[in-house]
Amino acid sequence: DVIKGNASEVARIAGLDVRTRGVDAGEVGQDLAQVAGKLARDRSCTVAITGKEDCVAGGDELYIVGNGHEMMTRVVGTGCMAASVIGTFCGSSPQDLAAAAAAGLVCFGIAAELAAGEATGPLHFKQLLLDRLAGLDEKTVIARQRVTVR
Repeated sequence: DVIKGNASEVARIAGLDVRTRGVDAGEVGQDLAQVAGKLARDRSCTVAITGKEDCVAGGDELYIVGNGHEMMTRVVGTGCMAASVIGTFCGSSPQDLAAAAAAGLVCFGIAAELAAGEATGPLHFKQLLLDRLAGLDEKTVIARQRVTVR
């Protein structure tokens, strides 16, 4: 129901000629919103591309999520953690997987922003990321969310 990956992983699934270096995203050279939208339509699913900005497409919906922090790229496992958050949100709102995936990425990104403001290093960041995610409240999410709907 949901395909999640970094830009080069999703582009490869979409049939584009890209190079992927393990879990690291390679250059795609395409409009990621278009790649996500076309793959979502072709596979009748929701597509989430994570990166500097996250892109979530499903049906006629397209969300661009601007939350997150560069420190996420320095810690192994944040992509897998994002997938778990997406899965949790989608399990809670299966009637609109694109909106649920985008909401999950907003919350994950906000938690990363909060953690990065306190972390003394990558391991401390990873610990704080989980703690801040667990402690998020509605007021914080509403105040800090950066999401555009196209």
